[in-house]
Amino acid sequence: MPPPLRFRFADFVVSPRQRLLLGRGQVVPLIPKYFDLLILLIRHRPDAVSKDAIFAAVWTDVIVSDGALSQAIRTLRRTLGDDVREPRFIRTVSRHGYQFICAEVIEEADDAMVLQAGIAPTGPAEPVTPLVEQLLTTTDPEEARDLAERLHGLGTASAINDLTARPHHGPAIALMRDARWTVPDAGDVPLLADTEAASAIVALVRLRLQDVRRVMARRWASAAIAGGVGGSLAGTIGGIALVLAPLSTAHPRASMALATLGAMAGVIGAGGVAAGVIVAEVLARSRRLVGLVACAATSGAAVAVAATAVLHALLGALVGVQLAHGSGAIEGLLLGGCAGLGYGLATLHPNGSGLAAPRGWRRVGAVAIVGACCAAGAIALGLSGRPLVGGLVHAIARASSDAELVLTPLGSLIGDPGFGLRTQTVLSAFEGGMFGVSLAFGLTRRPTNG
Repeated sequence: MPPPLRFRFADFVVSPRQRLLLGRGQVVPLIPKYFDLLILLIRHRPDAVSKDAIFAAVWTDVIVSDGALSQAIRTLRRTLGDDVREPRFIRTVSRHGYQFICAEVIEEADDAMVLQAGIAPTGPAEPVTPLVEQLLTTTDPEEARDLAERLHGLGTASAINDLTARPHHGPAIALMRDARWTVPDAGDVPLLADTEAASAIVALVRLRLQDVRRVMARRWASAAIAGGVGGSLAGTIGGIALVLAPLSTAHPRASMALATLGAMAGVIGAGGVAAGVIVAEVLARSRRLVGLVACAATSGAAVAVAATAVLHALLGALVGVQLAHGSGAIEGLLLGGCAGLGYGLATLHPNGSGLAAPRGWRRVGAVAIVGACCAAGAIALGLSGRPLVGGLVHAIARASSDAELVLTPLGSLIGDPGFGLRTQTVLSAFEGGMFGVSLAFGLTRRPTNG
């Protein structure tokens, strides 16, 4: 079997086996995704590599925007000393992708250690202060990002000390905090303790949202639709079980009614929780799991309270039915929090950016974990006497004397004499599991265009 190859061009050596980029004998640090991108372009150097192919090969586990790819290319060009106007290494192919154009690439066996003198810059160190002044005054977003990355490379702590000593530094701090994810070994960038924390936080939110709005909208729509489909399926299964249950007088049309109610609840619930998950995934990179749980729980509670209030108002105004159920806040808070927890545990990724999109069995595992977490939360709600949609339908049917949608016959299927605590808990577990599965399935759907 032939040994793996490494690539030598200009003053650089790229070793895929050792995952090293060397320039003039010195290790040049790159974050893993950017190194993978460089290898991809070099290996396919006779061809222009499309953006879709790059996303599929490099960002296999997350969804990122075109802006993230552009930033990766800018970083590679700066690392190689390339010029976008007169490129020697990486050419932009308009409306398609990128091509590695260096003709003098030597392929050699990568069967020995590459000579390296350690991690060090390939030239004299730049002074920090002029770069800080440029960062505070530039109005070009690309130049600002480039300056922030260079400052991280020179030393995060010294750059932050220089920045915070100057007025109106909040937006620059936000950019430094965001850029640290694309610079190997970048230091921490304190945010809350800064004297201009408020302006820095606002700038950071804008920075992280501006490039992914379209991706966020598609992801939210996918989750809401999947929630509706899952809710409809759960309602259909529940309706069929109700029709087939012993002593049931329900007509087959009851299944259609429960499917419609399930679809409505699924769209509303999944849409609400997904909004919190997506916002947390974009904004909370340092404390991703905490952010996912907090945002999903908050959005789940908010949408549950709003939906419950509207339902109570409609029932009272249209059919004169008054329910004793609460506001829905506890149910939404717990179910949303469980969804966020399961999603965070199932989709951990180290690169700190992008929206998680596992594939194959990893996606199946993520869907299963979120479903299990939501089922566990729903069981806790059922045991505490807080049923979900099925219990609410049962209460409405009893209050309005609609015998077809009274779910008491379901108890006989599990040996419960009526719609007791056991039946409520089993039904809640089924609903919660279906909700989590459909939500996670919609959230992890990867757009075909990358």
